[in-house]
Amino acid sequence: MFYRESGDFKKTYQDDSQTFPIKFDRRRYYVVMAIAFLVLPMFMTDYFANAMMIPFLVWAIAALGLNILVGYCGQLSLGTGGFMAVGAYATYKLMTSFPGMDMFSVVLLSGFVTALVGMIFGLPSLRIKGFYLAVATLAAQFFLVWLLNKVPWFYNYSASGQITAPERSIFGIIITGPHASPITGYLFCLILAVGLAWVARNLTRGRLGRSWMAIRDMDIAAEIIGVNPLMAKLSAFAVSSFFVGVAGSLFFSVYLGAAEVTEAFSINVSFAVLFMVIIGGLGSIFGSFVGAAFMVLMPVLLKNILVGGFGWPTDLAAHLEFIIVGALIVIFLIVEPHGLAQMARVLKEKLRLWPFPH
Repeated sequence: MFYRESGDFKKTYQDDSQTFPIKFDRRRYYVVMAIAFLVLPMFMTDYFANAMMIPFLVWAIAALGLNILVGYCGQLSLGTGGFMAVGAYATYKLMTSFPGMDMFSVVLLSGFVTALVGMIFGLPSLRIKGFYLAVATLAAQFFLVWLLNKVPWFYNYSASGQITAPERSIFGIIITGPHASPITGYLFCLILAVGLAWVARNLTRGRLGRSWMAIRDMDIAAEIIGVNPLMAKLSAFAVSSFFVGVAGSLFFSVYLGAAEVTEAFSINVSFAVLFMVIIGGLGSIFGSFVGAAFMVLMPVLLKNILVGGFGWPTDLAAHLEFIIVGALIVIFLIVEPHGLAQMARVLKEKLRLWPFPH
């Protein structure tokens, strides 16, 4: 009834293997894209863009990158904050060294710089895994933050150690800087988020994605059947770091505008992105967006309802946020390890069989 699959036949393998093989899903996707690109910018306020939509898109890209590494390749990482810092500082150096470079090129080049750094710190994954790999990436987090804070060249010898995004525009539209409109920043982040999600979807469905999942499920068996663990793990670190570097670039240039590495990219950032992946769903593109939406929208709702509505102290609402996130992580790890994405899949299957669900 809801999906109307009767008569929706596929004549080619290409039609059958597309991302949305059911017409209802494709139309729903087009409606969501139309709302995101055309409707929301018409009614969006600056507060709605700055407090919810821009951080949601930035964190969704970061969660997408970490999900490729943890969810699809099975390599646990706690260095997301450090890699985001690399993307942010690469953006700052590119913007100050090449004033004529357009913002798209700056963001993408920052992602490639972060991918190179991620491959270097991904080398230990060839010999260690599990908890030991998590400790190695945690060391990368602390080392990168320390390096970017201690070497003055990275922040252009500023006395405060802070980096500030200069004003940049695309086709005459200001994207970064104090005069940038939050609506243009939202559209810029949205274009990159949709494009990177499309890239991630195609990568995970292709040969490279299958090699990642083979390594995740059983690396010894994957090597026996011909999967190269060196290429699979390093490519996962490179692609994941590219996504995370793009997120760090947008986090600094579009969202914050100015940053200091020890405050903006601390270990809390790494844990926050990991929680997004766990709550949203490991090994799911959709789950990365759902987890990011949950982690971004929940504090805003708690602040507006508890602090603004009931007059609770701000620190009490913040502590309640930690309690809710911690409880949900425990619940999802025990009851539904695949997160909110799996719950959405189960609901979809029940709707497809309605009125006779399992």
